[in-house]
Amino acid sequence: MTARARRLAAFAAVLAACGGPAPPDDAFLTRAERTAYRETSSYADVVDFMQRAAAGDASVHYTTYGYTNEGRALPLAVVGDVEDASPASVRASGKMVVYLQGNIHAGEVCGKEALQMLLRDLLAGRHGGWRESMVLLIAPIYNADGNERVNLVNRGRQHGPVGGMGQRPNAQGFDLNRDHMKLDSPEARSVAQLFSEYDPHVAVDLHTTNGTRHAYHLTYSPPLHPNTPAEIDDFLREGLFPHVTGEIREKHGWEYYYYGNASTRGGDTPGWYTFDHRPRFNNNYLGLRNRIAILSEAYSYATFEERVLATLHFVEEILGYVHEHAAEVRRIVADADAALVTGDSLALRAVPERSAAPVDILMGATTEEAHPLTGRPLLLRADTQYVETMYEYGTFAPTLRGRVPEAYLIPADLSDVQVRLAAHGIALEAAGSATVDVEAFRIDSVHTAERPFQGRNEQTLFGRHEPHRVTPAPGDMLARTDQPLGRLLFSLLEPQSDDGFANWGFLADRLRPGEAYPILRVPGS
Repeated sequence: MTARARRLAAFAAVLAACGGPAPPDDAFLTRAERTAYRETSSYADVVDFMQRAAAGDASVHYTTYGYTNEGRALPLAVVGDVEDASPASVRASGKMVVYLQGNIHAGEVCGKEALQMLLRDLLAGRHGGWRESMVLLIAPIYNADGNERVNLVNRGRQHGPVGGMGQRPNAQGFDLNRDHMKLDSPEARSVAQLFSEYDPHVAVDLHTTNGTRHAYHLTYSPPLHPNTPAEIDDFLREGLFPHVTGEIREKHGWEYYYYGNASTRGGDTPGWYTFDHRPRFNNNYLGLRNRIAILSEAYSYATFEERVLATLHFVEEILGYVHEHAAEVRRIVADADAALVTGDSLALRAVPERSAAPVDILMGATTEEAHPLTGRPLLLRADTQYVETMYEYGTFAPTLRGRVPEAYLIPADLSDVQVRLAAHGIALEAAGSATVDVEAFRIDSVHTAERPFQGRNEQTLFGRHEPHRVTPAPGDMLARTDQPLGRLLFSLLEPQSDDGFANWGFLADRLRPGEAYPILRVPGS
């Protein structure tokens, strides 16, 4: 019996056990399954799959949550015991909310396929107990425009799908996983609105690796910014990740581990380096929103089918764990929202931090095959592994800190800043007309990157804060830090933040040596 036939038989058996009729062949197979994993789903395929799922089950609600740059509606399946797909219904349920996202990079398509398969399993009655504790928000195709730009040479040596896949950036040429702070894309603004309105407790972002030839079928990461609430990091590193890793090993014989690449960037000795701590990345951004966020990276050189299944198994184990720990998840999130950061010392910049001792990393190998249509080389995971011991650089240490003020005073003529803050869900209020003591950041120098990155020349400011008194003008706004998004607000508005509005060049025409950064700090007591 083929793998496809086994899956169909299993699906039919589940439906039969639930009292439902066995499905006709291909009724709820993904395009990847229908083509023996030669192709990946188009935008139309995904929308059709989700709409048919919603039509067949009262617990599946189809909706959209925004638009792409080219005007494609972003599809969302809301799954659970709720009246409808609206944020109001989801939040009124009182249940834990989990957001599952695929295809932020549209050449990394395993998450898109895995989430459709998960939706099919839910439709078949599997994991019915999850409804007791949670509502799922399933968004398989975030970068919908990039998904439609299929090319046989996208993703280079990745092992399939041989029928091609989409591109990494969106239609504007932006990497959507670098846009969570600046919100230059309609996709990023749409998902920021989703985070504000549905307010998920847990979020999972599904990717495929580049680079190192290791022996892990999938690697993962928690939020990496040093300002992430400590309980979120502990929940993931001490609880969820060890549990999931053990379950995958026992059930499937596969190894999962923390995301990394073997690199000598720290010197002559290789180290296992994770990616970036900055909140421009999805899971780091969500960590600053006080949410439990998880990144997954299926191994690029495993077969397309194995990557999809590795991703599906990972999501299943995550959902099983958070279901069993739903009360703890809700408490962690509530405590993080209540733990206001005003007056705290938080990180503005950070560097990778070396582990206390070397760790054993499972390295692997690949064999080379020719793409059947282009003749270009593809790499296939070899079923071998060996251990290399190296230091791990999986956390970050602050190199610059700042004290969180009571509020920020944002001038009326910085309307774009005010609009972007509101798009993040940060509360603003009129500043009034009473004179107030503030701190102004006096700029000593500005370093501007010579080359643009993601459409902007990043800037680094040097200077110092000086006391000052001002009388707010009409239209000036206050953003207070005693709100749940205080950590995010601090990173967005501090002049020396390595991922804030100043860094992204939004204020470039106002940043000159000897002058003051236009957003003022209200220090408070």
